[in-house]
Amino acid sequence: MQESTKNTLSLQESFTHFYDGLIAQLPGIGLGLLIIILGVLIGSWIGNFARTRISKRTNDPLMSKFLGKTIKIIALIIAIMLALRVAGLGGIATAILTAAGASAIIFGFAFKDIGENFIAGVILAFNRPFNVHDTVEIGENIGKVKTLEFRYTKLKTFDGKDVYIPNSDVLTKPVTNYTEDGFFRWSFVIGIAYEDNIEGAKKTVMEALRKQPNVIEDEEHINFVIEDELATSTVNLKVFFWVDTFDFRRMALITKGNVVRAVKEALEDNGYYMPADIQEIKIYGGNKDVDLPIRLSNPPKDKIGDKKD
Repeated sequence: MQESTKNTLSLQESFTHFYDGLIAQLPGIGLGLLIIILGVLIGSWIGNFARTRISKRTNDPLMSKFLGKTIKIIALIIAIMLALRVAGLGGIATAILTAAGASAIIFGFAFKDIGENFIAGVILAFNRPFNVHDTVEIGENIGKVKTLEFRYTKLKTFDGKDVYIPNSDVLTKPVTNYTEDGFFRWSFVIGIAYEDNIEGAKKTVMEALRKQPNVIEDEEHINFVIEDELATSTVNLKVFFWVDTFDFRRMALITKGNVVRAVKEALEDNGYYMPADIQEIKIYGGNKDVDLPIRLSNPPKDKIGDKKD
């Protein structure tokens, strides 16, 4: 009986001690919550301010957005650590930091890819081969850069797909930027007859190129035509010309189509013949008594355009 009474008193004393301690810590807990709220607000304000300033100075929305998010996260972590200490829970803050250091090693192996992508994202924020809205090709993906996050880079392909590429792949794989220089060289092949004058045909092609408003030609970007191949029935000319890639794909493809059509029409207007490929079929039959599985017959007159009586 006495032992039961002692246990009851001990439980009551423990609860009373916990209650008194909680009441005593309420001001600190309230102050800690206030610090967290202020930390979130101040971190957001500093992050947005830094993003705006960096974007104005560098004209780089990707880096400014990335750094703005980083500042917000760092400010939140600092606010939580300060709040725990103010609330009298410094031991918890120390335990969190210790556990974070220990778990970083453990989770570093388990989430190696996440860590690699995060570090690659930090590197890409300061040094990368593209900006937002640039047309790039990363691996097998080609499209416009939409955003840079901590773990991935988002591309919008020209057929409407949203592709999320891990930052580690962006950092290690070859990246082709079609927009940075602003120019791209198209080429196509067109055939003329063997009896046609090659130099005259090349001159006609060049004149057609110069009439196209979206074809670029200057000291650095030179358009030209070369003899490419002696084909079966044609002399093939290869045409090289430069286009603007700031509106890559749509406008560049439209320009290529216009150039192909203009070159074809110019050659035709100047009397150049563009024959189709000729295929020669030889039939060998050594035995005259063996019938060949081929028969030639004249088509009915109404099939070749003759009028019926």
